[in-house]
Amino acid sequence: MLRPTLFQAIALLTAGIMLAVSPAAAREAAYRRHVIGTLSSPTPAAVSGGLLLMGGGDRNLDAMRWFTAKAGHGHIVILRASQGPEIGEEFYRDVGGIQSAETFVFASRAAATDPKLLASLRKADGIFIAGGDQARYVRYWRGTPVAEILDAHVAAGKPLAGTSAGLAILGERLYGAMDDGSITSPEALAAPFGPANTIEGDFLHIALLKGIVTDTHFKERDRLGRLFAFVAKAQESLPADQPAMLGLGVDESAALAVEPDGTGRIYATEPGGGAWLVDGAALRGLDRRGPLDAPRIRVTGIDTNSLIHLPAGTIDRPSFVRHYAVRAGAVSEVPRWSLAIHGGAGVIERGTLTPDKERAYRAALDQALRAGGAVLDRGGPALDAVAAAVRVLEDNPLFNAGRGAVFTAEGRNELDAAIMDGKTLKAGAVAGITRTRHPIDLARAVMDHSPHVMLIGAGADRFSVEQKLEQVDPDWFRTEQRWQQLEAWRRNQQAAIDPTHLFGTVGAVALDADGNLAAATSTGGMTGKRWGRVGDSPIIGAGTYAKNGQCAVSATGSGEYFIRESAARQLCDRVAWHGESLADAARATIMAVGAIGGDGGLIAMGPDGQPAFAINDLGMYRGRMTAVSAPATAIFADERIGE
Repeated sequence: MLRPTLFQAIALLTAGIMLAVSPAAAREAAYRRHVIGTLSSPTPAAVSGGLLLMGGGDRNLDAMRWFTAKAGHGHIVILRASQGPEIGEEFYRDVGGIQSAETFVFASRAAATDPKLLASLRKADGIFIAGGDQARYVRYWRGTPVAEILDAHVAAGKPLAGTSAGLAILGERLYGAMDDGSITSPEALAAPFGPANTIEGDFLHIALLKGIVTDTHFKERDRLGRLFAFVAKAQESLPADQPAMLGLGVDESAALAVEPDGTGRIYATEPGGGAWLVDGAALRGLDRRGPLDAPRIRVTGIDTNSLIHLPAGTIDRPSFVRHYAVRAGAVSEVPRWSLAIHGGAGVIERGTLTPDKERAYRAALDQALRAGGAVLDRGGPALDAVAAAVRVLEDNPLFNAGRGAVFTAEGRNELDAAIMDGKTLKAGAVAGITRTRHPIDLARAVMDHSPHVMLIGAGADRFSVEQKLEQVDPDWFRTEQRWQQLEAWRRNQQAAIDPTHLFGTVGAVALDADGNLAAATSTGGMTGKRWGRVGDSPIIGAGTYAKNGQCAVSATGSGEYFIRESAARQLCDRVAWHGESLADAARATIMAVGAIGGDGGLIAMGPDGQPAFAINDLGMYRGRMTAVSAPATAIFADERIGE
């Protein structure tokens, strides 16, 4: 008989070992099992449903006690894909009050069909999914009896808990981290619809988390931006007739305990620990190319005093309601409201104004900001706020609008104004009016109480009387300084009488608490104007424009050039169509006006509440104010107030 060679012997030995390993043993090798306590003990109390959503980090013992009470102080099964029995020991020894803790550590998908493991899961009074790598859970469990049992466990009114990755997999759709990494907020925002943002579906089907994407370690790891990206991609194919999806992020120091009726409360281990709810309404229908771009995303805070109702996502007593904007992949918080104003432009250098004159201008701007800010702070609309701010400037003879307006060649004051609502795109404008104390109010009346956009001259004056607006004698608008400017113009035929206030238009732009934009502009025009000349101020799209989600604009300068460039509308189109930032669009627009010979400036407000001020080689009387910042004013070109 021939002896086998060494290689043959090894092959025979290997085959023998393989034959000796039973299929059951192979399955058991796919997981490790750890038990503490007595599996045969009866469950002492009734079992009731609930979800415990834990943000990771240190154990939240109070929340875990809530969970064990829901499990009837019976038998807890812990599922994980790494490490060992630590959580089970913590449940049994530190939390206490349970009969047993049985831990299964998965090493492969094969474990998801093991009869013994599945039997333990079916009998569990409560199931706890540990942290680790959610990609393993998706790979090991999707489409297996484990996923079916988890769904059935919750449907049967038994409690389910998840922490860190164990929470991240519970929503209707989830970030699977399927590229074996963890995406950061900057990475997700840079390419929200790209392949690295691995959003998965058809995994678990938990009714209370329908329409929800979850995330963990939330504020500690700065994950708000990536949750925006998760929600955006998760609902990109959502039918239009379905409600927007929600994002739910939980801090490490918090756990959200949800009752079977969907009401949830926070358990926190540190002050300020809580959860964040992202409304996905503003994250639908976005451009799939390039970085995330969304102007106004509502985020609501949940703390220990709050009560959330799932899956609807309504919150009683929220800890905060904030709005965030994402522009070119960068996140910024939107102030509750924001206001910017201007009082005209000129060749203003330090030293050209006396200290008293400078103080007077700044005080007037401050007064106008406070008037508009008061409207916004009590929840009033942006339209009312811009009108309130402009009325203050119309009454101040320092400015070329209303009282203090310049004179025409015939020695008259002829006033122009416009206002526009960014929400509805309704607008009203007047030109050449002579008796309405506040021209901006007449423009508003045209918008609100007529089918027209612009009225001029005698007809506009007559409409003002019919609307019962305040009428004044034309002498109300007259000031001696403006009359002397006209006399100088008559002698020299020069339009530029006062270089420090070359263009005296006033205007305001605002964002209100509901996210609506508005713009208003008012002017006396230019000294010595003739033949019923009308500049850009009352022309919608030239000197005044507003559109929600894009911008609101009010301009001041040599109006003929602003008209030719459709400056106000151009600025908004640059934002909407070219993807330019508001500041870049403002600068480019004012340079376009300058390129054809025009001078002046403009102010703009974006949906993120950030204003832009652009000046074409001039100074500009200007100011800004927000819900969280006091009035700030500027005059000279080198001053910065959010520019």
